[in-house]
Amino acid sequence: MPPQQPEVSAATDPAAPLDITRLLTTITDNLVGMIYRCRIDAIWTMEYVSDGCHKLTGYRPDELIFNNRVSYDQMTLPEDRARVGRAIHAALEANEAFDVEYRIRRADGCIRWVLERGVGLRNAHGQLAWIEGFIQDISERMAANEALHEAVRRYRSLFEHATEGIFQTTPEGRYLNANPALARIYGHDSPDTLIEHLHDIPRQLYVSPERRAEFVRLMQEHGVVRNFESQVYQLDGSVIWISENARAVKNTDGSVQFFEGTVVDITERKQHEAELEHQASHDSLTGLPNRSLLRDRIDQAIVKARRHDRRVAVVFVDLDHFKLINDSLGHHVGDRLLLEVAARLTSCIRSHDSVARQGGDEFVLVLTEQHDENEILAVIRRLLETISQPWVNDGQEYGLSCSIGISCYPQDGDDPDALLRSADAAMYKAKESGRSTYHFYTPELNQAISERLELENSLRHALERDEFRVYYQPRVEVASGRIVGAEALIRWECPGKGLILPDSFISIAEETGLIIPIGQWILQEACRQNSAWLRAGLPPISVSVNLSPIQFRHAGLVQSVADALQQANLDPACLELELTESFVMHDAERINVAMQSLKALGVDIAVDDFGTGYSSLSYLKRFPVDRLKVDKHFVRDIDSDPDDAAIVRAVISLGHALGLKVVAEGVETRAHLDFLHQHGCDELQGYYFSRPVPAAGMEVLLRGLANDACHGQTLTDPRAADARRCREQIFE
Repeated sequence: MPPQQPEVSAATDPAAPLDITRLLTTITDNLVGMIYRCRIDAIWTMEYVSDGCHKLTGYRPDELIFNNRVSYDQMTLPEDRARVGRAIHAALEANEAFDVEYRIRRADGCIRWVLERGVGLRNAHGQLAWIEGFIQDISERMAANEALHEAVRRYRSLFEHATEGIFQTTPEGRYLNANPALARIYGHDSPDTLIEHLHDIPRQLYVSPERRAEFVRLMQEHGVVRNFESQVYQLDGSVIWISENARAVKNTDGSVQFFEGTVVDITERKQHEAELEHQASHDSLTGLPNRSLLRDRIDQAIVKARRHDRRVAVVFVDLDHFKLINDSLGHHVGDRLLLEVAARLTSCIRSHDSVARQGGDEFVLVLTEQHDENEILAVIRRLLETISQPWVNDGQEYGLSCSIGISCYPQDGDDPDALLRSADAAMYKAKESGRSTYHFYTPELNQAISERLELENSLRHALERDEFRVYYQPRVEVASGRIVGAEALIRWECPGKGLILPDSFISIAEETGLIIPIGQWILQEACRQNSAWLRAGLPPISVSVNLSPIQFRHAGLVQSVADALQQANLDPACLELELTESFVMHDAERINVAMQSLKALGVDIAVDDFGTGYSSLSYLKRFPVDRLKVDKHFVRDIDSDPDDAAIVRAVISLGHALGLKVVAEGVETRAHLDFLHQHGCDELQGYYFSRPVPAAGMEVLLRGLANDACHGQTLTDPRAADARRCREQIFE
């Protein structure tokens, strides 16, 4: 019996004839979507829908066919319905297939996006009667498209509204794309005008084309740049600073397609950084280089001089008597003077030289490319002449001068610190030489520097170690020949150095501020001593105390004078305060107010060194002054110099006309005494009567005066002067 053959169906037998109906049914039932046929009427009545209808719409086919439950047209959202109708009718009238997207509401209420494709069919009369087509759910695609569109919108919004500039450029230097912020940064009206204008980025945009070359090099080597800073031109030609962050976008073959990145305008930050750097290296008042930058300038000058076999001169300039102006007129006036001096110094140098402010009233010039000393001296003489020009402030004219010290590379040092030290030492030598002059550094000055520093250090401890002494020089009344006063003069008994005169340390005390406590000590000691003499029964006298300008500007001066008088239980009439004429006239109005306060205490006030300053009679007559003291330089030659004699006579007449007593200092000979007596000078002071002596010596003079009075002698008698000199020898 032959084996039984398997049954072959038409579905598996390739030789079986094709069942078109079955094939179409299979395709129709398995399509993801709905095949339909509908009438062309007002509500698109469905005549046929495939089984995919339920999955697509949520309705069974029988519920849609002939609108048994709902018409398909009702499922279309109202806001899309008219648009869909217009699109389909337009295609039908053009005898074309249509393709339209819209939304439907499923049976479960969900909204779905669908894509409908179809064509029109005509009846036997050639009239459009039906539509046959296919509808599929495209909600996922539409959602993806919407997300993509949203991303594009967000990107476009960021691109359009970003505060940072955003760009795409070719490696060759042409813009492909730019946002409005970049256009604004570069001064263009729009991205389009920027792209049209900037077709050669290296030359048109970058101030230094080499920066663009460096940008491209980094891109080629690393593919990115971070915080790449450059100067670029704006459309109007102005220059700004930018910072770029960018990356290279490459093709699949690794070649660079374009650069893209961001740009930030950092001009304001750069300006702020430059300001901070300038502040760190320049003086805040004058704008000149400060000490830090000065050393760098000297370093640079030395390097250049070494290379070209030239000299460098470091010139230390110190204003003479600046503290007097600053302390008497106020810091605001002192600042104006410093600005004036800075401008004058700058006008004296070449463009490759430098002027710096070392501090206070000290300036330093760096003169480069100097050939010899004569070339340096030409500049120094110009400096002295320029600084010495009168300075006018608020209608008041002041004379200026400066002391200059000079050191040179290579002989005086080969680094900034050495040259500055040497120039500083030379400047102090110039001051010692009479000021308003210059001095070149010499090796011997090192000893002077060391001695001055040692003196300054010792001075800081002198008060606490009780090393100061007060000496007294008597003031004699011409009419009676009696001692009516004494000037208190400080001396420093420094261990190992002996007795130091004030000329050697008062300027240091003023520079360091020690003059305030030292001056207070002198004031208290003078009051205490005078009170002690009075209690001992000695003739009453007035003790004069010199006030430094710095003391006078001190806020507590009046109270400190009152305290000194109270502590000593001394009558204010027994105290006289002396101010130099030049100081008094520097700030007359303010000083007059202070004088009135001191006069209210009951003390006398004297103007010292009269004839050497800038006195204005309109001020002098208003001051509560009791005495004028004629400077000793005029008294010294009154018996031989007609000019000095005329000046002294004029001062005596002036003082008497103003109701003041006149005191002549520096009386050393009988001829001086006779001249001053003849011309009516009221009081005398000088070596003819006595050198400055300690308190004990002054007491002897006062006791001697009491004894001499019993015998009818006075200190203006030759015999009394001889006896007094014998008594002084005990204390020399």
